[in-house]
Amino acid sequence: MTKWSRSMRSQSKLIALVPTMGYLHQGHLSLIKEAHKHANVIAVSIYVNPGQFSPNEDLSTYPSDFQGDIQKLMSVPGGIDVVFNPKNLYDYGDSDGGESGGGDGVVSCIEKSGLGHESWVRVEKLEKGLCGKSRPIFFRGVATIVTKLFNIVEPDFALFGKKDYQQWRKLHHEVRKFLPGASTHALVHIIPNISMVTVPLASLIGWKMKMGLESEMNSRINGSKLGEEKILEPVRDLDFSIKVIGCEITRENDGLAMSSRNVHLKPEEREKALSINKSLSKAKSEAENGQVQCDKLRNLVIQCITEAGGTIDYAEIVDQHSLEKVEFIKGPVVFCVAALFGKVRLIDNMEINL
Repeated sequence: MTKWSRSMRSQSKLIALVPTMGYLHQGHLSLIKEAHKHANVIAVSIYVNPGQFSPNEDLSTYPSDFQGDIQKLMSVPGGIDVVFNPKNLYDYGDSDGGESGGGDGVVSCIEKSGLGHESWVRVEKLEKGLCGKSRPIFFRGVATIVTKLFNIVEPDFALFGKKDYQQWRKLHHEVRKFLPGASTHALVHIIPNISMVTVPLASLIGWKMKMGLESEMNSRINGSKLGEEKILEPVRDLDFSIKVIGCEITRENDGLAMSSRNVHLKPEEREKALSINKSLSKAKSEAENGQVQCDKLRNLVIQCITEAGGTIDYAEIVDQHSLEKVEFIKGPVVFCVAALFGKVRLIDNMEINL
């Protein structure tokens, strides 16, 4: 994978990475479409990261359809250039670790003493609260695997959805600010030995479906579009020269936030789950009409979701940058919710900019 990336760099091409865990939906494809606005070549990683799952979570049942994913990727206008589908980025050949991905027999790396992996990336402040309360190792696993992917792929841009707002903000601490026009080719990264974890060449799938983007990229680097995007913190703190772009939530026609886990919802559960977006939209409307007391807005959302049959994990209004709870809305905030419908845990959020 790194050899491919460096070959692209040698041709002065800009690389965009779209990290995914597979079972792709329109939300993932929208990230790829956005990536085409910024880079010459697009890499998509498909890897179910065992490092972000606790032993009691749904790693073994996480949905997977690799061939279906490939078909969806080929349908994106302009295509992509490579799919990185490693077997296991935590197994260094000194353990009996299983493959990553959904399916029977897959276990969390935590259950096997890390499969030989001992180094982790933490973003200590932002991983507290919200999902960090009920998923204590989740953000450690996310920050670590993103760091690994950045080291392996060496992208100029990385695109993430904002449905998991805490994850998106947490990554703000990993990258230094991308300076328009600055060279990213002179950086020296410590590249992991990926010879035992990359898949066979047949699965390192490349397409040449570009539509003449090469001549446009320098002007795009200096354009206003890049300046409008936020920079993710792990990238900042670890001095990655990568522009991280957060993309808005993609929703179904009825408002449900797209998620690979939605496939596990029973029809009646899916109908009840619409209460999340409906209640968030109502809370936002109330705030825009003058209700800035967060307790009242929280109670509105909690009541709506519980009456629909959901179980609240959290419902918090936090500052968009620090993710600290606020009592009254005085500036940009985001209302973050996690709730269970049946056995399926769903997350959603809505920004409120007064």
